Amino acid sequence: MSGLLALLDDVAGIAKVAAASVDDVMSQAAKAGAKAAGAVIDDAAVTPKYVHGFAASRELPIIWRIAKGSFKNKLLYLLPAGMLLSSFAPWMIPPLLMLGGAYLCFEGAEKIWHMIAPHAPQPVRENGMDGQGAGNPAHLEEQKAAGAIKTDFILSAEIMTITLAEIPPSNIWMEAATLGVVGIGITVIVYGSVALIVKADDVGLYMCRNGRLGVTRRLGRGMVRMMPGFMALLANVGTAAMLWVGGSIIIHGAEVLGFGGLAHHIHDLAGTVGQMVPVEYQGALGWGAKAAMDGLCGLALGLVLIPVVTRVIAPLWATISGGRKGGAT
Repeated sequence: MSGLLALLDDVAGIAKVAAASVDDVMSQAAKAGAKAAGAVIDDAAVTPKYVHGFAASRELPIIWRIAKGSFKNKLLYLLPAGMLLSSFAPWMIPPLLMLGGAYLCFEGAEKIWHMIAPHAPQPVRENGMDGQGAGNPAHLEEQKAAGAIKTDFILSAEIMTITLAEIPPSNIWMEAATLGVVGIGITVIVYGSVALIVKADDVGLYMCRNGRLGVTRRLGRGMVRMMPGFMALLANVGTAAMLWVGGSIIIHGAEVLGFGGLAHHIHDLAGTVGQMVPVEYQGALGWGAKAAMDGLCGLALGLVLIPVVTRVIAPLWATISGGRKGGAT
């Protein structure tokens, strides 16, 4: 009996340690996730533009497809890579983040450039499809989802890196568990929010048709009328978010690498702008000024990268990939 009691006491002790470890993981995940809130907002703002223009029946499947890609990005690629880099090559993290930031700057600047100078329509073949098969809704959905997952990879890398930097020094398993909790939680929050946003018009239509009260039907009609403009606005916010995040990654990465002149100038100028208003508003205005300057730097870099990517990198990649496919046209 005494042996059984001792065994139960040991089990209870192990359970307490395990519970304390879980509590530590959740606590660290909450704190680190809060630090990554800016990138989380950017992720939520960027994603809805990838389902804009599709049939309502395809919106949730596309979001779920992107969400699965986001889980894969965070848990299968970024989490192990983050652990390896943090343990063996921490010096590689800033350059890799800057490469991802440059991609975001390019993508955001390219979308703005297309608004200013739209491309001429591509030739349409007899089957109603262009040379890339873009006339096929399934192909377009594939392209949009792939683009969203690529963008998610960059934003997820930023989120996971911020999280890793905020985790107190501990063993690798505790860090991995915390990163995993943050990755899962943020993905659920982001794509759950995106699903609610893109289906709000369907909810409004249901309220309009089935509401028993006049106020319910009016609210439903208001939601239906509001959502197209709101989705377009959100798509623009997503583009601006890419430039903001990309620019801030580049500027911060340059500062980490010892080139902090631009970061210091932006910080000082943002502080000067913040001092133009009463004390209670200085933080918000200073933050907004810094975000705007980061975004403008991202736009400038992205515009510089457009000819590099479109005239050098893209043709080179097309040659390589075309060769693997047999050069079919």
